[in-house]
Amino acid sequence: MHEIKTGFGDILKRQLELAERNYELLSDRGVRAINVMGAIGSGKTALILQLAERLQAKGIRVGAIAGDVAGDDDLKRFQAAGLPSAVINTGDDCHLDAHRVGHALKDFPLSAVDVLFIENVGNLVCPADFPLGTEQDLVVISVTEGDDMVRKHPKMFAQTDVVAINKIDLAEIIEVDPQRIVEDYRRVNPHGRAVLTDAKHGRGMEELLSVLGF
Repeated sequence: MHEIKTGFGDILKRQLELAERNYELLSDRGVRAINVMGAIGSGKTALILQLAERLQAKGIRVGAIAGDVAGDDDLKRFQAAGLPSAVINTGDDCHLDAHRVGHALKDFPLSAVDVLFIENVGNLVCPADFPLGTEQDLVVISVTEGDDMVRKHPKMFAQTDVVAINKIDLAEIIEVDPQRIVEDYRRVNPHGRAVLTDAKHGRGMEELLSVLGF
């Protein structure tokens, strides 16, 4: 159980300081880190595994940290794929924070990876307030969550570099138009990039890698 001894008004400031330390550590080790956020069931883990497979085919070494309230299911999926990996269980907290991530990085084999995916706890609210020190933020949303997810969570999407609109293979079945989600995202974040994906079948992965700079 970790503890940050600060007043409420200083919490964000302290988190920013810790996030900057994480960023400097990762930069010094030559590791590109990506904070992957999204609701439970949006397909974050499947998408990370698809991206990892393609990056490894390019000779890029990939690692992953799984953030969950409890359990190690995602960790086992990363391990089964042969990725250097770790798990962070947050207990009652609905997000990762820079403090926990910093501790995980101390024990992580950073010398064995070039890219590190940090899969945040499944939530579209809390993670928006807690930077981790990653180079990029990627939010994964599923069309099965409805076409109003951006409108309901504008803060998350306004500060996100890239959005993967996932499970588009189901869009017609559930009568959701992915383009409406794209338009909502462009309204709250005209500088961000939206990519339509189907992680289960690998659709959109190459475009997403390109948008992420690979």
